[in-house]
Amino acid sequence: MSTIAYGIKNCDTIKKMKKWLDAENIPYNFHDYRVDGLDAALLETFEAQLGWEAMVNKRGTTYRQLSDEQKAGLNRETALALLLEYPAMIKRPLLVHNDSYHLGFKPEQYQAIFHAHQ
Repeated sequence: MSTIAYGIKNCDTIKKMKKWLDAENIPYNFHDYRVDGLDAALLETFEAQLGWEAMVNKRGTTYRQLSDEQKAGLNRETALALLLEYPAMIKRPLLVHNDSYHLGFKPEQYQAIFHAHQ
């Protein structure tokens, strides 16, 4: 079983996710975009699995600070360029568990991901 969670460590949602995974004794690796980076190849993999629309966190500060032109001109190409430049704009966490990709954190969602086959 391999589990990697992608995000930014000071994010509240990431803290909740880590607390949940630790409480459930689920081993995982954490990839912090600010520490470990993000390259175009990894971003392309995420996009192929999840779609760029789902990946853009429109409720976050980073997105709200974009210009109206940037928001209006969002398409796959421009979104990926912005996400590469501002990884904080990627919806968090982005979880890869046994080659399946998930966005966001809700305890019941994680319960289903990790305990569905028990």
